[in-house]
Amino acid sequence: MNYSIRFATRDDARQLADLYNYYIKNSIATFDLNLMTTEDREVWIEDHQPSSRYKILVAEEHETGKLLGYSSSSPFRMKAAYDTSVETSIYIDLDHYGKGVGNRLYGELFTLLSKEDIHRAYACITVPNESSVLLHEKFGFIEVGYFTESGLKHGAYRDIRWMEKRFSNKDLNLSS
Repeated sequence: MNYSIRFATRDDARQLADLYNYYIKNSIATFDLNLMTTEDREVWIEDHQPSSRYKILVAEEHETGKLLGYSSSSPFRMKAAYDTSVETSIYIDLDHYGKGVGNRLYGELFTLLSKEDIHRAYACITVPNESSVLLHEKFGFIEVGYFTESGLKHGAYRDIRWMEKRFSNKDLNLSS
């Protein structure tokens, strides 16, 4: 399999919507219930630019142009004090699940994020999802919380596991 990792562009919006919609319809990995449109994904891409903390990376197969997956960093919360924290996500096309695409996508995302003014990254994982937990642990995430019955998806209440990755950052000058 020959593919490369790059930043998402507006041209990826339809494929990104299709990839994510599979998870909305068929899994508990996301608590989104309404399907994404191409226009929804275009707005999302516009809000996640390579020059910001908020990025979307895609894995694109060379021969076909098919997106094999994506990783992203997004605002953790909308209050200003959270600005140096991000929430990360990763979704892989089912045909390419378990083939190392996720490792490459997250590896490149965290390399880029390590150059940003980021103090913490968070991941919210619906359980059970052992493969996602293991992937996050591989990249230095630790469990920091567990919420029971936080969302209703596919007819059952689902628990979520919060994980955190610490980034080394410059010492803060708190004496000012």
